[in-house]
Amino acid sequence: MPPKIDAHQHFWVYNPVEYTWIDESMAVLKRDFLPEHLQPLLLQQGFDGSIAVQARQKIEETEWLLQLAEENHSIKGVVGWVNLCSDDLEIQLDQLSVHHKLVGVRHVVQDEPDDDFMLRDDFQFGIRKLAAYKLTYDLLIYPRHLTRAIRLVRSFPGQTFILDHMAKPTVKTQEIQPWKQHIEQLAELHNVFCKISGMVTEADWHSWKSDDFSQYMDVVINAFGTNRIMIGSDWPVCSLAGKYNDIIGLAKDYLSMFSGYEQEMVLGSNAIKAYSLPC
Repeated sequence: MPPKIDAHQHFWVYNPVEYTWIDESMAVLKRDFLPEHLQPLLLQQGFDGSIAVQARQKIEETEWLLQLAEENHSIKGVVGWVNLCSDDLEIQLDQLSVHHKLVGVRHVVQDEPDDDFMLRDDFQFGIRKLAAYKLTYDLLIYPRHLTRAIRLVRSFPGQTFILDHMAKPTVKTQEIQPWKQHIEQLAELHNVFCKISGMVTEADWHSWKSDDFSQYMDVVINAFGTNRIMIGSDWPVCSLAGKYNDIIGLAKDYLSMFSGYEQEMVLGSNAIKAYSLPC
């Protein structure tokens, strides 16, 4: 049986200066979240490890995550941050890629004031460099960015892209279009995978029901198929809306209708393939 992988989680040592996005409504996140805190949760759900994803846009954090990965076998890969628009990008990638657990990079496009950020020449110049280092690119976007993401992914057929959090559909209001149409168009491009993750933070944090998420999981499973979907907790951010076991349970309960082989793919094999994990 292939390893099971939580394909999306974060670590941090909290301080209010570095994590200004954590406001008073997110007070539960105002503490340290480290591998020793995640490990028992992984074990409870039968996960063999996880993918640690950047939360700050600093090279120093990428280096710190890679250090954690060297010290903790359960961290199977790191999706870090580099400045894709920098003239020094190749120097950054040369220095970081000596760590075999660097598997991808991400930029917080959802926070960029320019909705066309992904289409800028300097950003796409950076994307063009990633394939030589065998690095994936994680798309962190909102539904309004999906049309731009389609253009980006189409422009780089040799680059592996991974859509984080299903592009954050508006679960709280149960809107489905035009998100559904754009997800289906994105999924037609076979160099992109999708993470079932981050759903609960797009719902009502205090009163969501499991049925709230079914139509969104239906869309991504039907669009991408079980061979390009992976599961991620988005821990500890998911703590805003529930406990780790409940969040993972949502996806696992939904997946129970599929064959054992398909469940293995979503729970681990696809992450191993997409991120070229050595495990």
